[in-house]
Amino acid sequence: MSLGRILVVEDDSAIRRGLVDCLRFGGFEPVEAPDGKAGLEKALALDLHLVLLDLLMPRMDGLSMLRELRAAKPHVPVIILTAKGEEEDKVRGLKAGADDYVVKPFSATELLARVEAVLRRSAERPSPVRMIEVEGRRVDLERREVRHGDGAVASLSDKEAGVMQYLALHRGRAVTRDELLQRVWGLDPRGVHTRTVDMAVARLREALRDDAEQPKVIATVRGKGYMLASAAMGGAEGAEAGRDGGAK
Repeated sequence: MSLGRILVVEDDSAIRRGLVDCLRFGGFEPVEAPDGKAGLEKALALDLHLVLLDLLMPRMDGLSMLRELRAAKPHVPVIILTAKGEEEDKVRGLKAGADDYVVKPFSATELLARVEAVLRRSAERPSPVRMIEVEGRRVDLERREVRHGDGAVASLSDKEAGVMQYLALHRGRAVTRDELLQRVWGLDPRGVHTRTVDMAVARLREALRDDAEQPKVIATVRGKGYMLASAAMGGAEGAEAGRDGGAK
C-alpha cells in the first residue's frame, strides 16, 4: 500500500528521476511533471498528499505555481527545492505558502524525513470541513457529535471525528486503511497489522446509525478501504473545502 501520492515538479530530468526513485523506495506513489504549468495541471486534477516543487523552471516558475495551487487547494502541503546558498529563494517560497524546503543536493534520508514530518504536521491542520449532512444526519465535527432527525445526539471520539473529517475531505474516492492510519492516527502503517481503523469505523457507524451490513453513510470498498457516501454535503462552513476536492 502506498503511503501517499506525491507530485514531483522539477525540470532537471536527472534530479526528477532521483526524487521519484527515492519516494518510491520510501513507500510513496510519485507523480512527475517537468515544469510548473504541467505540474499545476496535475496538481489540480489529482488527489495529492504533498508536492515537491522546484522554483526555477520553464513555462511557469515554481513560485507562480505555488500561488495558483494555494488559491485552489490551500491544504495540500508543499516542500520547495532550492539550490545551496539561495537564501532568498527559501524566504520567498516560505512567504508564498510553502511548508518546508530542501536544499540541493540532499540525501534520500533527509528528503524522506522532511516529507514525513510535513505530512504529520499537515494532518494536524484545522480543516474547513466543520459540518457534514448525510442521509438525514448532521455531523458537527467541532462539537464531536452526530444529530439525528429524531433529535437524538451521539458523541464521537477525536479519532472517529478525524476519520469522518478525512473521508469528507476526500469524498469521491476510496481511502485505504493505511492512509487513515497515517493521516488520522499519525502512525507509519508499514509492517503494522492492526484493526484500529476498522474498529473506529465500526464505532462511527454505530453513532451514525449506519447499517453495518448495508451502510449508507460510510461504504466499504472491497480491497481498497472506505468511502463517504456521495450524498454527503458540507454545511456553509464547509464551502471552502469544496474547492479543495473535499465535502461540498
